[in-house]
Amino acid sequence: MKHIVSVVGVVVLTASLLTLAASAQEIRQVGPDGYVLVPASSIAHPGDAGVRMHTNFQIFVPNAHHDFNQPPANANTPASLACVYKLVPQVDGCPIKGTTQNPSGGFGAVAIVDAFDNPDAEQDLATFSTQFGLPACTKANGCFSQVYATGSQPQNDPGGWSLEIALDIEMAHAFAPNAKIILVEAQDNNDSSLYFAEDVATTLVQQAGGGTITNSWSGDEYSGETSDDSHFKGNGVVYFASTGDGGAPVGYPAASPFVVAAGGTVVNRSNGNFTNETGWNDSGGGPSQFEPLPAYQAPLKGMLGNHRGTPDFSADASPSTGPAMYDADGGFNWLQIGGTSVSSPLLAGLVNGDGYKAKSTTQELTGVYKYAKGHYTKVWRDETSGNNGYSCKPGYDLVTGIGSPVTGVGK
Repeated sequence: MKHIVSVVGVVVLTASLLTLAASAQEIRQVGPDGYVLVPASSIAHPGDAGVRMHTNFQIFVPNAHHDFNQPPANANTPASLACVYKLVPQVDGCPIKGTTQNPSGGFGAVAIVDAFDNPDAEQDLATFSTQFGLPACTKANGCFSQVYATGSQPQNDPGGWSLEIALDIEMAHAFAPNAKIILVEAQDNNDSSLYFAEDVATTLVQQAGGGTITNSWSGDEYSGETSDDSHFKGNGVVYFASTGDGGAPVGYPAASPFVVAAGGTVVNRSNGNFTNETGWNDSGGGPSQFEPLPAYQAPLKGMLGNHRGTPDFSADASPSTGPAMYDADGGFNWLQIGGTSVSSPLLAGLVNGDGYKAKSTTQELTGVYKYAKGHYTKVWRDETSGNNGYSCKPGYDLVTGIGSPVTGVGK
């Protein structure tokens, strides 16, 4: 059932957003500043577990008039988030306007696995990069490639998976600007199609010299998932996945011990200046139903018992504090976006940009948990406020995991 709030007299929607609102499964009021559209592609349905996956993004629409031909005024930028996460020289307050230095770094490739097709993907990335002063990333200069996993162009899903694709490639490039961006499009959102695309992406990243793969999709856990963990074990590749939107429990593949589970935070500001981060109440998290406790989480056995805990670490995912993105397909143009579909590509780019070059997700997370133990406040921000069904607390928790990154060290 759709959950609709009245928008008459609140904001004048563009025709494209009216179309999206009409097809949205939910429209949620989130406070005096605006409301959130949750598209059909981000809604799980009974019977989906082990069969098909969904996206994890939500669109924030401000109540105040906004020109959708420009980035929303209160949406974070690559530079403002890089300042928040101390990836660049600090500007006092990390204001959205006035913080201009972008992240640097990146090696090999960041691959993005998504379902269906975005025919405007290269254009979206070019518009985003030009707006925020990022290096050009095109097919012509060898930075960007768009691969159909089966060899045949998938169908288009404007406002759903197509928008997801635009979001993912833009966040990945923003935080690993020197890495190749490889978009691998699955034929549809069936598990089997996405896992096939994952295998294609693994091979391509290995051929590029290693790197990371981000998966902003998820589904409910299922009893046979441990046999599908094999798709996330490629040598020289670190895999990321969104924990899901909707709070506990966690989704798959984020629950896999061979995947970095990316949770969500809220980037809080006062008078435009960054103050702190808290746990996002919609961030997926919790102990896995089926995946055993990995060795790198052994010190957390008292909390987790014998099961894999998620998330591992987190980044901005609240729609009301999310970043700007551009999506030409369907004419949506500039939007403010949220969901763990933001945090997965952001963190995949950030880890790639750090240049540690882990040989596997297990090596990556073994190092992260070990290094965090001795250098916690220097390299992680510990969110102690927020609740997704579990509560944030000092140290590791099932809302934000270790926390959010502070500098690229130890990532």
